Amino acid sequence: MKIIVDIGACDNPAKMVLGAVAAANEYKDYTIVVVGDEQFIKSTIGAKMPSNLAIEHAPDVISNDDTPTRAIRQKPDSSLVKAINLLNGSDDAIGLLSGGSTGAVLTGATLMVGRIKGVHRPMLACFMPTAIDNKLVCVADCGANVDSKPEFLAQFAVMANLYVSALFGIDKPRIGLLSVGSEDHKGDERSKATFALLKQNAELNFAGNVEARYALTGEYDIIITDGFSGNVLIKSVEGTAKLVMSKLKEAMLSSTKAKIGALFMKKAVYGLKDKMDYHAYGGAAFLGVKKIVVKTHGSSNEVSTKASIRNIIRMHKNNIVESIKSGMAVETETESAGE
Repeated sequence: MKIIVDIGACDNPAKMVLGAVAAANEYKDYTIVVVGDEQFIKSTIGAKMPSNLAIEHAPDVISNDDTPTRAIRQKPDSSLVKAINLLNGSDDAIGLLSGGSTGAVLTGATLMVGRIKGVHRPMLACFMPTAIDNKLVCVADCGANVDSKPEFLAQFAVMANLYVSALFGIDKPRIGLLSVGSEDHKGDERSKATFALLKQNAELNFAGNVEARYALTGEYDIIITDGFSGNVLIKSVEGTAKLVMSKLKEAMLSSTKAKIGALFMKKAVYGLKDKMDYHAYGGAAFLGVKKIVVKTHGSSNEVSTKASIRNIIRMHKNNIVESIKSGMAVETETESAGE
């Protein structure tokens, strides 16, 4: 089975290549196909190329300055288009990871891989750490759709519910709707309409509105939001985590006494650093398309690349795409019966 890794147009292509190498060394049953400039990939790997790693040469890239739809048509030799063609053209290709332009990846996945029947809009679902050890919260949507109708948001909840249930074995994931207050009547008109749709869906464990400050308490398994607010939420959390860790390090090195105390705290601090490192949780899954597609940060490093590949394997083993297909079929039948 193959996992396709597109390194074109990302900020740190060498780190993505090394992450792919690390994943190939650990997951021996899978072939990792790295798509990008062949000479660059080979020079980055050097002599220690795993036997289960392959290279697909792609001399061109789709950058953030390109118009996604036009670039996908006009750049057939770009790493993204070649990667998607490999995904579509191989029955044993189980998933695609890309660190390139978000707009291009989402447009390419929607147009070339195709939407699952019944899905209004595919969306990005990412994970963040919570106050409870070993518990993550899924944010859906975290950047794919900046303008979403209430029915889109309600469907994001259905897909995220199936995703989290399959991935973690949670029977009834607890779902919160991101809003400006926890009371049922809080929020704009779209939030209120979405609240009503989520409330009436008996298949969902909907717990009501949730303020951003409670998103990481561990009380919720899923936070539903539009892509604009979701992206602001996760980037705010990432920025805050970086600031806190930076200030903590600064304080620990501020005096001799602080340095001595830091020696006793070293293990705990490193544990906190690892927990707050968003790279450790991998990229965001693009749910609602016919194959597994994961969009990782443009600044993805070895850790996040390997974590994203691990997540693709987990999604494949847990039949995420088939679960969403079945769920959408049931939802479509229910909507038709209610008309």
